[in-house]
Amino acid sequence: MEGQDEVSAREQHFHSQVRESTICFLLFAILYVVSYFIITRYKRKSDEQEDEDAIVNRISLFLSTFTLAVSAGAVLLLPFSIISNEILLSFPHNYYIQWLNGSLIHGLWNLASLFSNLCLFVLMPFAFFFLESEGFAGLKKGIRARILETLVMLLLLALLILGIVWVASALIDNDAASMESLYDLWEFYLPYLYSCISLMGCLLLLLCTPVGLSRMFTVMGQLLVKPTILEDLDEQIYIITLEEEALQRRLNGLSSSVEYNIMELEQELENVKTLKTKLERRKKASAWERNLVYPAVMVLLLIETSISVLLVACNILCLLVDETAMPKGTRGPGIGNASLSTFGFVGAALEIILIFYLMVSSVVGFYSLRFFGNFTPKKDDTTMTKIIGNCVSILVLSSALPVMSRTLGITRFDLLGDFGRFNWLGNFYIVLSYNLLFAIVTTLCLVRKFTSAVREELFKALGLHKLHLSNTSRDSETAKPSVNGHQKAL
Repeated sequence: MEGQDEVSAREQHFHSQVRESTICFLLFAILYVVSYFIITRYKRKSDEQEDEDAIVNRISLFLSTFTLAVSAGAVLLLPFSIISNEILLSFPHNYYIQWLNGSLIHGLWNLASLFSNLCLFVLMPFAFFFLESEGFAGLKKGIRARILETLVMLLLLALLILGIVWVASALIDNDAASMESLYDLWEFYLPYLYSCISLMGCLLLLLCTPVGLSRMFTVMGQLLVKPTILEDLDEQIYIITLEEEALQRRLNGLSSSVEYNIMELEQELENVKTLKTKLERRKKASAWERNLVYPAVMVLLLIETSISVLLVACNILCLLVDETAMPKGTRGPGIGNASLSTFGFVGAALEIILIFYLMVSSVVGFYSLRFFGNFTPKKDDTTMTKIIGNCVSILVLSSALPVMSRTLGITRFDLLGDFGRFNWLGNFYIVLSYNLLFAIVTTLCLVRKFTSAVREELFKALGLHKLHLSNTSRDSETAKPSVNGHQKAL
């Protein structure tokens, strides 16, 4: 009997492993297909001939797609775990959800951590160096020569990073035990390096998310139709039509030798056509879309932003009085044993909405920063090098999203796998400073956003607008429609 029970237990363990592997593969396949369509939408169209560069571009495309799929998985990881916990609580003995268990959730967290390390330290550097390689001088040109050069560059990069991390560890923690632990590549060095990358990603989120939260109002204002209050759209369309005709006549009257003026007029004509299209769309929009959807979306964004700031403020108070509020504190009851939200399923749904909102805001804020403005992809006109840079940036942001959500107290779900092993999560001063900075910077960005018009009028009334003390006038000048119809203003 004992032998039969042991065989039965082995069979059940084998079937559960096969089932979990199949589920993980199907989920990743879906993410990979979606990521492939997203990248091909922005990738610059090249010739279809099968030459060496085309093969290199195709390999880099597959690696970038894999990285973007891993980024999407990292974003969905925490919401999927939260909703799985609530489903297991609501239907603990349901036969159709037996596949949804703690083992599957832990496996997904471990795979996300493993693939994030793989993409960040191996695949993306390989794709970049492979794309830029030409082969060493004196060797026969071809794919093999480019692969050899790429591997050599990867080896040199690994040695450089190893030296930097070793020196940094010696400066921060000058201890013999910590120095010896760096020789353990798999158990300590890679998690330590990934912990540093995660800290950098959280700092980048701290910079991008407050800017994105204030920028979201402008982005949604561009996508939606604003209410027409004291506006005559017919008159505006008539004026813009006259301006379009005048530009067209000037363009036809110029000679082909004045190339610079022609290009400038063509750009201005394209902007005028874009503005005319927007005005016509506003005219054709229904009264419900103009007067109900836009205010409702703005109020919803304001509520979500306010709730995020209030949750961070509550988390700051919890950190001051309760040690278990630390991200690396005591472990929770486990998946499917107790609800992690005070309001149950409604609270879990609110946490998921806020997590997605913070991720979208961080991406919007990332591309709104002037330093990363050149990274913005363009439809059918984005080089492969820029796609690799975008994939790496999104991977860093998405990998740090679960850590930031837990650090800010947006959710109480414990970080699983290597995400919960970061040393800096146990530092009280780092976590408290992170929460304080997020709350303060977000509040300042929102105050600046909603008081910009008032400040501009005050500057005009005081006669200080000529001194350019405010960025609002500059923003209004740069907030003109570009060629692709979007406004470029921060």
